[in-house]
Amino acid sequence: MNQPLVVGVAGRRVGTRKVMGLIRRRRRQDSVPEPAGEDVAGELAALATEMERDLPEASPAVREAWYRRKGGQRARELIRTLTRVLGRSGLVAAKGAGWGGKALADRLLLAAPRIPIRSLATLRAQHPTAATPEELAELISLGACRSSSALGAGAGAAAMLPVPPAMALEIAAETLSVAAVEIKLIAELHEIYGMPAVGTVAQRAGAYVGAWADGRGIDRAALIRPASLAALAVGSEVRQKLRKRLTRSTLRKLPSLIPLLIGAGIGATMNRRDTRKLANQVRADLTGHKVLDPGYWAAAAPAGERAVEA
Repeated sequence: MNQPLVVGVAGRRVGTRKVMGLIRRRRRQDSVPEPAGEDVAGELAALATEMERDLPEASPAVREAWYRRKGGQRARELIRTLTRVLGRSGLVAAKGAGWGGKALADRLLLAAPRIPIRSLATLRAQHPTAATPEELAELISLGACRSSSALGAGAGAAAMLPVPPAMALEIAAETLSVAAVEIKLIAELHEIYGMPAVGTVAQRAGAYVGAWADGRGIDRAALIRPASLAALAVGSEVRQKLRKRLTRSTLRKLPSLIPLLIGAGIGATMNRRDTRKLANQVRADLTGHKVLDPGYWAAAAPAGERAVEA
């Protein structure tokens, strides 16, 4: 009698014994997720930089078309790379939403220190026309909104010919990619408003991940006490909030899987709206506090502008 055929995690038809072997191997692998890789970090940085370009001479329609085209290209590369990584690590939704939330949280915490965060000096050098923190914050927020929108459209377009195992990986890849874009946004807004997190790279990254899980800026009291920041970065409460936020985000992305490109429009709109809401909340939190160093903005000016600002 032939073995019953079942669909494997990569979409192949394999025998039951082979599936059980795959599950046993993956149980051993799942406890230590593999890093996301430098390709993902590089593509994330490229997407953010591309989406922040001003294009002052172009008409609004031409600008939006350019952002959609360029953003779509970068987003597809990013999701494609991350989907391959997740596929190799065996991260699929077949084990249930609770397991999926934990696996995504572990993956995000592992990758967070690799998310490229620009210093205020770098941001000011890249955007010399921004004369105030508010102007620079708006440019960065717009870039993040365009990036998350492009990622939503990219994942939706990939669902034109849906295959369940591949769809699970696409959703996971988009969820993690948008989370990384928004964590990067939160961190750079803290730089712009003169309230960056302190501590080791891992502690700072963990604090920004916690802020993303809360959907808020980091509390000022924690910013001035490294011990408090370290507790935020590794606390079980933060991990629980992160799992819930990622699970909720994953479920919200299901409409983007509607085929015939309808899902692409839904995913793009939802992502842009959610990222804008987050940016506005974090900016409101940060502007409501006194900066730690009143001279931080002038100190980060490009060399040619320091004398003028002084």
